[in-house]
Amino acid sequence: MFKIFIKTAVMVLLAAVLFASCKKNDYYYDTGVHAAEYNGTILSYLKSKPVYFDTLTKVINIAGMNDVFEKENVTFFAPTSSTIYKSLNRLNTYLKLNGRDTVSQLTQIKPSVWKETLSMYVFKGTSRLKDYPQIDTLSLLAFPGQGYTSYQGRTMNIGVLYRDAGGVKYAGYRQLILSFIPDYANPRVGLVNVPIASSDIAPTNGIVHVLVQNKHNFGFNTDRFINTAVSSGILPPTP
Repeated sequence: MFKIFIKTAVMVLLAAVLFASCKKNDYYYDTGVHAAEYNGTILSYLKSKPVYFDTLTKVINIAGMNDVFEKENVTFFAPTSSTIYKSLNRLNTYLKLNGRDTVSQLTQIKPSVWKETLSMYVFKGTSRLKDYPQIDTLSLLAFPGQGYTSYQGRTMNIGVLYRDAGGVKYAGYRQLILSFIPDYANPRVGLVNVPIASSDIAPTNGIVHVLVQNKHNFGFNTDRFINTAVSSGILPPTP
């Protein structure tokens, strides 16, 4: 009887662990829709998920954008903290190669740089997946998505990718895509496409769509982020 009890307990514990792992995986890598209500602001939501957004919330604070995510009604395509560190690592590699001191603190990059970059992920008003047009990254002439003006005025392309299913084109699940447009003269050329991992998360003052981390570096174009940070001037670390 005791052995049976132990075996049952182990199986229950294992199931609980697997369930927890699946929930985290679903949130982080999910390619479908996670309809989620959150009783708090966008900033509060981000702070409630420190595993994913602890560095992001620090960047928001440095950029002086706390009120945007606390008081304004916006749609936010949230980059995870790891995407920020990927861009910082690239910046430090550039600085090392040029014989310069590297960045060890987020505050060494000027607030204006953080704000300009972060604003590309923010759009005024509330928009869910259903509100965006179709995009086909292999056939942009047919389904180009649509240009939307971000918080500080840069046009970004947003669309919904319709996956195939059972051999039927466009019959599968739908996934949001946020795209950086390198050249406005050729808006369909060289798009930097970033898929959304979880869409339609609904805090009280807007919508959050979480970007997939392993296919994205903060700022979309890392060289552009590096050039902006360096040309603006890297600050010395605070004691």
